[in-house]
Amino acid sequence: MAEQTTKPQKDIRLAALRRFATAITLLNVLGHAVLGFEQSLAQPLIALLATYSTEILLEVLESRRLGRKPRFLGPGTTCIDFLLSAHITGLAVAMLLYANDRLLPIAFAGVVAIASKHLFRVGTNGARRHVFNPSNLGITATLLAFPWVGIAQPYMFTENLRGGWAWFLPAIIVCSGSFLNGVFTRKIPLILTWLGAFVLQAAVRHFVFGNLFLPSLNPMTGVAFLLFTFYMVTDPATTPTTVRGQMGFGAAMAAAYGTLMAFHIVFGLFFGLSLVCASRGALLYVKSLAAQRAEARQRLEVRMPAEA
Repeated sequence: MAEQTTKPQKDIRLAALRRFATAITLLNVLGHAVLGFEQSLAQPLIALLATYSTEILLEVLESRRLGRKPRFLGPGTTCIDFLLSAHITGLAVAMLLYANDRLLPIAFAGVVAIASKHLFRVGTNGARRHVFNPSNLGITATLLAFPWVGIAQPYMFTENLRGGWAWFLPAIIVCSGSFLNGVFTRKIPLILTWLGAFVLQAAVRHFVFGNLFLPSLNPMTGVAFLLFTFYMVTDPATTPTTVRGQMGFGAAMAAAYGTLMAFHIVFGLFFGLSLVCASRGALLYVKSLAAQRAEARQRLEVRMPAEA
């Protein structure tokens, strides 16, 4: 019975990763060939090299520590499936960062992103899971480490599109993202809460700080915001699974963004998500520690009467 309940979950996650990897690859190809991406072609290539090599190296070290075979060794598509996450991360950081003609910051983002999966873990539901969204943390660390690096301008996603085509691409992203998160990741409650809370934080900043309401909603009209909403903030490995948890995560994300904007801190989407993931990771760590202590106390109480 246990295999019947866990195997479909693994298959669903793998299917989601395959579709996500295909979608982000297609977007990058079209971006550089048609849409108007302004980064060099070397940027995604160096990002993929950094994420692939870091993922393989850390897996080799982990497998030696645990005395098992590396997970990328196996028949068929085992190695390809193992590198799907690294593939997505590499293309994401290459697509969303703009470092002029420099490649070091892009490689740095890829290495930090993959390394965070191995360094920042917490025990939950009987397993150790990474806390931070890898792509987002890689981008956040790069923006902090290299102040002259920025985020890719939103206009580049539709720079060369005219007329109805400028609406077609966002519609495809919304439809495909809704399908992916509705069928595979099941993060629709998070998305809806995040969007609603984003409007709410704009209203709060309007009435409290005097910000213009409609301009505060302008980020929602960009393709970059859609990609962030449907493909980054909904990362299944680093977001809650319950409806209540998802709603809390989405609301916290909007609150973090609004607070950062109120203090005139740029890149609020990426910094906000990193702060929310860090807070959730700290909370999970405290809960895990409390559960371990309660379990140890219970074992001690059982042992003491037996010895008496």
